[in-house]
Amino acid sequence: MNPTHVSLSHRFARSWRTVAFVSIAAALGWTVAAIADDHHRENEVQVAVDDTPLDRSAGQFPPVSFAPIVQEVGPAVVQVSVISESEQLSQSLPSWMEDPRWRRFFGIPDDYEERIPRRQERGAGSGVIVSADGYILTNNHVVENAVEIEVSLSDRREVMAEIVGTDPDTDLAVIKIDLEDLPAVTFADSDNLEVGDTVLAVGNPFGLGQTVTSGIVSGLGRATLGLGYEDFIQTDAAINPGNSGGALIDTQGRLVGINTAILSRSGGFMGIGFAIPSDLAHNVMQQLVSYGEVVRGFLGFSGEDLTREMAPSFDLDEDQRGTLVLDVNEDTPAERAGLQHGDIVTHLNGRRYESFRELRFAIADVRPGTDITLTVVRDGEEIELEATVGSREDIDGTAAIEEDEGALQGVTVSNIDPRARQRYGIPARVQGALVVDVERDSASARAGLRPGHVIVEINRERVRDADDAVELTEVLPEDGRTLLRVYSARFGFRYIQVVEGRR
Repeated sequence: MNPTHVSLSHRFARSWRTVAFVSIAAALGWTVAAIADDHHRENEVQVAVDDTPLDRSAGQFPPVSFAPIVQEVGPAVVQVSVISESEQLSQSLPSWMEDPRWRRFFGIPDDYEERIPRRQERGAGSGVIVSADGYILTNNHVVENAVEIEVSLSDRREVMAEIVGTDPDTDLAVIKIDLEDLPAVTFADSDNLEVGDTVLAVGNPFGLGQTVTSGIVSGLGRATLGLGYEDFIQTDAAINPGNSGGALIDTQGRLVGINTAILSRSGGFMGIGFAIPSDLAHNVMQQLVSYGEVVRGFLGFSGEDLTREMAPSFDLDEDQRGTLVLDVNEDTPAERAGLQHGDIVTHLNGRRYESFRELRFAIADVRPGTDITLTVVRDGEEIELEATVGSREDIDGTAAIEEDEGALQGVTVSNIDPRARQRYGIPARVQGALVVDVERDSASARAGLRPGHVIVEINRERVRDADDAVELTEVLPEDGRTLLRVYSARFGFRYIQVVEGRR
């Protein structure tokens, strides 16, 4: 999801050349497993883990009742009520009044948007208490843009929560409440799940209160929602609006997933629900708590599964499995290692990976800066390549300003790649710099600039990419005003005037 990121409030003396690329890290939610330095171990969330496989022997199913499991797990599943800030103003002007010339004609002040509060929306979801000291796992989309979060416990206590960290790429978030001795779930090893295993979904659909539904694991490794990192568990246990962030548990009462989404033509449940595996959720949570962000390894190439039909064209048997390299991005760890298009990657550090999905997950799970060995088949011969795994910033061309003198403080932009166009509904004809982050208290945020907007002009100067945006905002105008022409799928083209230094 994230193409070339460039911070407009923190640039280097000269910005790197930004490039759009298909990162090897673009797969669901595998994180850097070895990232917990001794310095940060004390910040880890202390959770219970039981990784023993289920007893699938005959005679264990069906049980007379799931009630004992629900009684054990139910208190750890909470309702999360959110007040969020909408992009829309509580009182908006007609679209033709967004042109500053019309505003001046009618005497409307340039800082009109700053004076009118944003429209607030209420929503609700679910969360899972994972530690006795108040850490809660939920979905990013439940708490996104939240200005207030309230957690309702099973004992009818209601307490305010704070966001610890979010990871939109996996749609996970960690929030915390200031209570002790709370009931917490035990994590299972979701890698031990098999299609056909019985699971229960626990959450708070439609605000009815805690609800439990049962089903089976219908599929594994699903990637259907367009997130940056997807590896969903598919289940037919009923998941409905409000279940997001709730628990998917096995028949031993252990957490195997965080309920996230459904596929539906009606808006209601139709037998296909998705949950984020508990292993992934655990890794993301620990990184958010320890570091405030999730770091993923990548090499910088795109690939696909080697098919039986394609294998003979590369002098390989039809049964050969591996990843066919389609393209290698410039100035990336993959290029420096000597990887070429047409190579077949079969092993990483001696372990076989038969699909592109498995391989990119494995690379994303390696800590940046770690040396790895790739086994590659090239022209029918097997060779080994040594590579050093990078981080996204290595190729994203992140630049920072050393002095806060420029315009658009607190705004981060990037180039627009195909994934971003699909996610934000950006037509091919729209070129510019994609806004990927806006600090909440910045002048740009108050003026209405939001992630997903495309900056196409700055002070009437054309913006072709993130580099242009960096260059055109290096110096703050004397009057502190920066005129932006932006595009969004919701409003189309419009003008936004950002006035720095005004509250």
